[in-house]
Amino acid sequence: MAKALVVVESPAKAKTINKYLGSDYKVVASMGHVRDLPKSKLGVDVEEGFEPSYEVIASRKKVLKELKDAAKGASDIYVATDPDREGEAIGWHLAEELGAGNKKKIRRLMFNEITKKGVLAAMEHPTTINKQMVDAQQARRVLDRLVGYKISPLLWDKVRRGLSAGRVQSVALKLVVDREREIERFVAEEYWNITAHLAAKVPPEFDARLLKKDGANIKVGNETEANAILADLKQADWVVTAVTTKERKKRPVPPFITSKLQQAARFPVKKTLMVAQQLYEGVELPGEGSVGLITYMRTDSTRVSDQALTDVREFIGQRYGAEYVPEKPIFYRAKADAQDAHEAIRPTSMQYHPEEVRAHLTPDQYYIYKLIWNRFVASQMPPATFDETTVDISAAAYLFRVKGSVP
Repeated sequence: MAKALVVVESPAKAKTINKYLGSDYKVVASMGHVRDLPKSKLGVDVEEGFEPSYEVIASRKKVLKELKDAAKGASDIYVATDPDREGEAIGWHLAEELGAGNKKKIRRLMFNEITKKGVLAAMEHPTTINKQMVDAQQARRVLDRLVGYKISPLLWDKVRRGLSAGRVQSVALKLVVDREREIERFVAEEYWNITAHLAAKVPPEFDARLLKKDGANIKVGNETEANAILADLKQADWVVTAVTTKERKKRPVPPFITSKLQQAARFPVKKTLMVAQQLYEGVELPGEGSVGLITYMRTDSTRVSDQALTDVREFIGQRYGAEYVPEKPIFYRAKADAQDAHEAIRPTSMQYHPEEVRAHLTPDQYYIYKLIWNRFVASQMPPATFDETTVDISAAAYLFRVKGSVP
């Protein structure tokens, strides 16, 4: 009986998915892109609607031949590349190369999480290649090529040979230059802060900052003015004139999107995504084989599935107590320009607590996974409540203020 062919991007992903699909399917990896614009020429017809001209990447010819051989006897062909623009474009290139005589057999699979539930659900609802996403990727690729091929030679001629220009870095460089020019135009203005280190009969000691003089905000512009204030304060009586306390709430932050994870991880951005990709594609766990621990890591959406919300709320109730479960799930507003194609980055299952799988993760994997886990759990917990106290202290004509908060 002919097997169905499933094409993914990486061997790790192929191994995990093959385990879930069983012996009726053959899961193979394309190793990323199989076609690209030629290296030796522009490869874009600027006279005919900027039509790109693709060729098979030399290092992928052997892989592509193996894929074509596998496709010949396959009952169905499923393109299961990553669910983003780049993955859609890779899927389209694969469909173009494998399509001779197989067009009707080629379908698209979309996984937001590589778990048995996620993979089997995707198999029940195959789709087609999204040409709009492909066009979006092609537009970016064509812009890369046009900028690179047209501006880089100018840099070689005017600045230094070997420099390159790109669609993103060229604009980023302009922003850096504009900001540097703003810095150069900045006129420094001297100012002084005056802080009093105080102690009462009951510890602890604390610092209070000068705020006003004779009831009006004060600005200390130089050392002479600062010394004059210090002279006024030497013989002053320090008296607490007001104490106010109010309750303040701090709402939890949303689960991670890609950019927020990169900022929080404190790794180079490329390393953060590399480690997240490993967690997404699957980690070997005893008795279970390869398990995808997080959802897809390239997303700008804070949306979370209903089932995931139910699971995390149950986890919070069991682990921390019912009082830490909000009355209703917390939903976060998406940015106006968010594509919202995928969920936020979250654990695929609450059964894989970071401490329980730590022994099977590298230190980097554990760090990123724990970061994602903690952020997701915290996003569905009640706001933190603080008592914020403000103390005003008068000394001669001056007012000092200090603030503090306790949970």
